[in-house]
Amino acid sequence: METVIRTQNLTKSYHRARGIVDLSITVKKGDIYGFIGSNGAGKSTTIRILLGLIKSSSGKAEVFGEDIRRRRREILSGIGYIPSEASYYPSMRVIDAIQMSANLRRMDCAREARRLCGILELETGRKVEELSFGNRKKLGIVLALQHRPDLLILDEATGGLDPLMQKAFWDLMAQRHDQGATIFFSSHVLSEIQQHCTRAAIIREGRLVVEDSVDSLSRSAAKRITLRGCTQLPEGFSGAFDVTRLDGSVSFLFRGEYKKLLSDLQAVVFDDLSITEPDMEEIFMHFYEKEGIKA
Repeated sequence: METVIRTQNLTKSYHRARGIVDLSITVKKGDIYGFIGSNGAGKSTTIRILLGLIKSSSGKAEVFGEDIRRRRREILSGIGYIPSEASYYPSMRVIDAIQMSANLRRMDCAREARRLCGILELETGRKVEELSFGNRKKLGIVLALQHRPDLLILDEATGGLDPLMQKAFWDLMAQRHDQGATIFFSSHVLSEIQQHCTRAAIIREGRLVVEDSVDSLSRSAAKRITLRGCTQLPEGFSGAFDVTRLDGSVSFLFRGEYKKLLSDLQAVVFDDLSITEPDMEEIFMHFYEKEGIKA
């Protein structure tokens, strides 16, 4: 399958500050790729390198099979970018900002822009300085999508959107994905990664922790065990962590041998047992703690 984004040993140093170190990820055509990490992990640094906004210290970043440092103009023509926060000329009207973006791309995007503004309920006659944070985010979405790019790079794209607009946004992403677009999505909202992404990478302190399909990440992490009709676990219960007690139930994450778990459970009084996949937040914590660090 065609590779859309590839980084190889990508490193960015800021003198004494850490950026990213030997980061190697691969995004295939058609992926909805989640990029996960705590604040300061290096997500925004990676995105800025992919867009050619800053230069790496070493390593390689390729988009559409081309080196971003050598073919930046050609590469950017096929990208739609939604920043976590965007700045506009404050006295400019929304419609003028949309038209200016289309003019810079030398494209007629009027019909698609009207459609997007209707879906997102964005008033085009208002001045940018009058917009709330959520409406400025809607404007950013229109600017990123109106030219129908092959690659969408989204940095905290749903921040500031209410639940209805978040659904509208993901419906748009699903449409674009069905039409062949590849989506690179950086987010702190781990449930969004689990619900919408097909592949994901977890980054910690500028280094890649793991990269795999979201399904595989779920299977490789600990499982959530819930014992109903149970008040507590015996002292030293093997393999259990993140233990919580609520309404006559005990719930815990388990990582270990299931034969040993079944043997240990014989000493526990309970009425019912369930074993479920962890949510994305638990997966995230599992891989962070596996590396010996608290997130």
